[in-house]
Amino acid sequence: MKFFTAVLLMILCLATVDYSFAQAPYGKEPLAHTYSIVAMDTATGEMGVAVQSHWFSVGALVSWGEAGVGVIATQSFVNPAFGPQGLALLRTGLTAQQVLDALIQADPGRDVRQLAILDAKGNVATHTGSMCIQPAGHKQGTAYSVQANLMANDKVWPAMAEAYESTQGPLAERLVAALEAAQKAGGDIRGKQSAAILVVRPQSSGQVWNDRLVDLRVEDHATPVKELKRLLKVHRAYEHMNQGDLAVEHGDNEKALEEYGAAEKMFPQNEEMKFWHAVSLINMGKMDEGKAMLKKVFAMNKDWKTLTPRLVPNGLLKVSEKELKGIMKL
Repeated sequence: MKFFTAVLLMILCLATVDYSFAQAPYGKEPLAHTYSIVAMDTATGEMGVAVQSHWFSVGALVSWGEAGVGVIATQSFVNPAFGPQGLALLRTGLTAQQVLDALIQADPGRDVRQLAILDAKGNVATHTGSMCIQPAGHKQGTAYSVQANLMANDKVWPAMAEAYESTQGPLAERLVAALEAAQKAGGDIRGKQSAAILVVRPQSSGQVWNDRLVDLRVEDHATPVKELKRLLKVHRAYEHMNQGDLAVEHGDNEKALEEYGAAEKMFPQNEEMKFWHAVSLINMGKMDEGKAMLKKVFAMNKDWKTLTPRLVPNGLLKVSEKELKGIMKL
């Protein structure tokens, strides 16, 4: 009892923002009736949360995460305070179960809440309130939990668990696979609207922009999970682009060529990916190959031709005046 009293006092101290609107049991909360997953990749330590709902911008309400701390999904008659308050409590060293127990006990709307928490040690805790709109439930596995409410049927969350466990690859792709399985099993009885995914590093670097490995949202779309999957593929391609840029910065043209080429293979019609691939080829002395690729890019969009000579003064395109004239004649 002393433990919960102490934690309740901590919650009150942490509530620097007025979240009281979210703690009334009925009538004022966003209806984020949803399916979601929180999980840790036990090989890498990465932690992630993914969600879909027939509600606008579900990621802004449901999904929360912080590197080295944990991830949280708060849904049903959603209490947004569970996100920031839960992360703050996890930072103190409390386990996922301790944090969930404290948050639920302090909330008079607990019976209509659904909450899942995963901490940095891979512990999971889940609550499905007795008054959540049925079908509603959750299932836990090793370092993950899936949960859903207001579904078309009670097969949704078991299908998510099966898909997550049977899918190979990076954590983000496994999370999306769980969302796809939920939709295939019936999903939200109201339909589809928005989806989100957040993956964070196992440890904080103190740099938020580096600690969020994947942070994608589909705010309003006819097929949000399908669109989220497409965006994740684009994200992976631009990871290669970013590595290519870093290689250029360090003067490693061979690495730049490898990274830009990998991105361009994923999206062969992407003008920018083809352009920087061509620039890397030219910088490595592969002039004919690079010019052939630039010719295709210029035909797609003449603005790339206008940009090309601007890369010479800062050394991003290493060509002589004669070579540049040849390129501009393409």
